[in-house]
Formats: sequence, C-alpha cells, structure tokens
Amino acid sequence: DSKFIFNKKGQAEFTGKRYRLGGMVLPTFKEWIEKTFGASLEHKTTSRASLNVNDVPPPIVNEEFLQDLRATKISYSQDAEDRVFRAHGHCLHEIFVLREGMFKRIPDIVVWPVCHEDVVKIVELACKHNLCIIPFGGGTSVSSALECPEEEKRTIVSLDTSQMNRILWIDEKNLTACVEAGIIGQDLEKQLSESGFCTGHEPDSMEFSSLGGWVATRASGMKKNIYGNIEDLVIHIKMVTPRGIVEKNCQVPRMSTGPDIHHFIMGSEGTLGVVTEVTIKIRPLPEYQKYGSVVFPNFERGVACLREVAKQVRRITKLLLWLLLFYCHALKPQVASIFTSFLDGLKKFYITKFKGFDPNILCVATLLFEGDREKVLQHEKQVYDIATKFGGLAAGEDNGQRGYMLTFVIAYLRDLGLDYYVIGESFETSVPWDRVLDLCRNVKERIVRECKEKGVQFAPFSTCRVTQTYDAGACVYFYFAFNYRGISDPIHVYEEIERAAREEILANGGSLSHHHGVGKLRKRWMKESISDVGLGMLRSVKEYVDPNNIFGNKNLL
Repeated sequence: DSKFIFNKKGQAEFTGKRYRLGGMVLPTFKEWIEKTFGASLEHKTTSRASLNVNDVPPPIVNEEFLQDLRATKISYSQDAEDRVFRAHGHCLHEIFVLREGMFKRIPDIVVWPVCHEDVVKIVELACKHNLCIIPFGGGTSVSSALECPEEEKRTIVSLDTSQMNRILWIDEKNLTACVEAGIIGQDLEKQLSESGFCTGHEPDSMEFSSLGGWVATRASGMKKNIYGNIEDLVIHIKMVTPRGIVEKNCQVPRMSTGPDIHHFIMGSEGTLGVVTEVTIKIRPLPEYQKYGSVVFPNFERGVACLREVAKQVRRITKLLLWLLLFYCHALKPQVASIFTSFLDGLKKFYITKFKGFDPNILCVATLLFEGDREKVLQHEKQVYDIATKFGGLAAGEDNGQRGYMLTFVIAYLRDLGLDYYVIGESFETSVPWDRVLDLCRNVKERIVRECKEKGVQFAPFSTCRVTQTYDAGACVYFYFAFNYRGISDPIHVYEEIERAAREEILANGGSLSHHHGVGKLRKRWMKESISDVGLGMLRSVKEYVDPNNIFGNKNLL
C-alpha cells in the first residue's frame, strides 16, 4: 500500500499506513524533483497495468518430474503470474523490464515446500531428473541473483521458501532460537517480541527479505553496532545440497575444527543448496530507545565525527550520515501547526544564519540509541560531546526518527521517478576510514563525467551516505539518478555508468560489496576481489557439492 504519488493539486504524497509518512503531503518534493532532474509533471510515462500472459515465455515441462512431484503432495504452480513474480529481484533493469517488456527466461514451475523434509524431496527429484533449482526467499535481490540464465535449457524450478516461516523453538537460557529460513524479517522480529526477544538484525529490506536470504548474501543490518552482522548472529545452519545435508554436530558458540563450514554457506547466493533452518542469537528486547540527530557544516566534519565515535562509543545502535540534508528536507511532511512551522523556521535560521552553515553542503547524522536506560543516556552524551568538537549541532529527536524512517521509505522514490523519465539506483561498498572522503569524491565525479560522455542531457543527481561503521572502516551507499529523456536505451546507459562507478570504487580501495552480494551483476570483478586462487577454491567447493549444477543460477562464478 506504500508509494509516492502526485495528487490532483500537484503535491507529492506518500500513501499507506506502514510508515509515519503515510497520508502526509510533502510540499517541497515537487520543486525538488523539478530542480534536481529537470523533470516535469507534464512529461509522464506509464507502466503496463497488468501482465499480458501471451508475452510470458512458455514453460519447459519435465512430465516425469511433475509426476513424481505430485506424489509428494508438495504445492506447485505453472501459472504465468506465479512464474514471473519469482523471475526477478529489484535491480533497476529488472523493474524496467516489468514496466515495459518481459524477461526472456523465467522459472518453469514454482514449488512451495513447508518444511526441511519437503526441500530434501525436491532436491532429490531435481537431481534424479536433472533440473535447475533457484531458491527464492523475499525477492529483494539487487544483484540480478534471481534472474534465470537465458541459455538454461533444463526445467527451472523456483523453490519458494515463504511457507517455511515458523520459529521452531526458543531457548531462553542460551538466548538462541531455531527458525525456518523462509520467515520474513519483520515477522521474525514481531514473533520474537511476543516472547520478549529480538535478533536486532534490521536491514533496509527487512519488511520483505527472508532469514535464508540474509544468510545466503552475508547480510548486514542497521543495528549491527550492537547486534552484529549476520555472521555474528548465526549459531547453526542446516542446508540441503545435491550431496546431502550440511550442518554441524552441535550448536556451540565457537568451534576450532578447520575452516568454518558456515562461511561456505553464508554468501553462497543459492549456488550450493537451500538453507532450511537457522539457529540464531537472540537478545531481550531493549529497555529504552531514543532517537537523535546532528547537523554538520559539511560532509568532511561529519565523517571525522563518525570515525571518532567508532573509536570511542561501541554500543550506539545506529549512526547514519547523510551527505545532503536537503534530500531529507525534500521528503519532509507538511507541518501540523503554525507553532511547529515557527520552530522549524527558528531552527533553520539558527543553523544557516547564526551558525553560518551552508544549506547546500551541510549534512545530517541520524542516531538511534537502545538498551539499558542509564547506558543509553551515557552514550548519547558521549556522542553529542564528540559531535560538538567537530562543529556538529544537535538537531532533535524528530529529525532522527524521520531520518531513520527514510532508510526504508527512500527505496519507493524510484517507482515515482520512473513515471517521469527519471531512473536511479543505489549501490554500496565498504572502505577503510582513510579512503572514505577520496572514494566518495572520486566516485561522484566519475558519475558526472560518465553521464556527460554518455549523452545524458540533464545534470545527474549523485549523493552518498555513510551507514555501518567499524573500527577499520565504514560502509558507504551511493545514490545516483538522472533524467533519461532523449536517450533511446536508458538502461544500457545507466549500466555503463554504474559499471564505471564500480571500477572507480575498486580503484579507490573500496570492496566489491559490503552486503548486497555479487550475484550476476558484479561477478566480473570476483577474480580481482578474491584472487585466482580464491576463485578456484570457490569453484572446487561448487564442483564437489553440486557436480551437475543443479543450483545453476550462475551467481558468483
């Protein structure tokens, strides 16, 4: 129910009831999109309203497999909509195809196992009949991981884990829970909270992404500073492969038994098997939670502050630095009263006039503290004291809460942009602290340069934010969009520019990915990222575990 629209008055609104922004008018957004992209409400392009079944590639049917599958009583479908829904993730080019065309290859059949034993049966049948399996969790991939290889001639089975969504047990003494891999993030947290617990793993996609997907992509969450990344949370994994079931013999906090087999599974991106059950660490729900925000005169000061906070304050839940406050301001809802408007004006005057902050280059850090109340207040004071040393000004809880919400809502902007000839995407990397500023500057400059060379007629929008922070570095997100009017093949142009941006990231000491994974989109750089020998090791594991390439999605390798 959530999307950005322009109402009859030409004002932007965000619909739905899942976010605080829902139902509110955004009075500055129209001006922002017109000035930033040269877009106009008069120039609109519409997507197809419904699926044309005649456009859908016919299924490649293996009747012997279907006969054996029916005997298992496992639900399945060959319906066109079911197949198309699971043929893609959320990359820009995939969404563009859905709006204007059709994929050349999609799954031939969708199956819905309800438990680990069902998955074992499906994999055994796939091996028996030499089929291809592509696991499907929440469908939020942004690495082309779910796209079917066009040259695959075998029957492609989309193994949808959505019905494997139960918490099997909670161990309150050891603070662990065993959970089926198909459960969606927000459902997992909701169900755990009923027993007084949480995992604390909160990726931007948590309202749609699955636990199995987190494991398969080596995911990271917004609260990782307290709870850790997925590799810190996982205690035990059960995975079904063509060779059999992979799992450890006990569920202990750590083992010294050679290389950790979990690290063959985490990040395997559906190439080795299907994760069916995960034992994960849980924590008691935090006693106290408090938002906050700090405005800095420029990005450099903000990054320096984040670096110092990473050194001194390890238990802050969320610390996120936006490069452009105006980006947040564009999504600010209409004020509720004259008094609120007056206060907002006072704050703006204080920041831009009295303090002399330039509104075009200032940036804002969003903060979230949670845990024991006394420690939260202690950490909050530490952070604000550090921020003051770097010229930061406290900007209030409300701005902090809105900034935190934006990390979820911002993804919905792309759909509105596509209606007005604006295409955009985000991509991320991790980078050492001493390279953060150079990398951010060089990548943005490279994007602008590439747009000009590729014939983009309108100035591109390019910004970034620092998200997860570590002792040795940080995760940086880039947001990039441009008005594609006058370009005959905008997706090709976009992909060429993003490819150049990724080359720039690698040249500046950044990683291939911090948490989005590799998929098919970034695998051309795998050898450069992990070396010839490292790539050979991955291939050797694949060849042993899956010699007939049953899990043939062609990710990573």
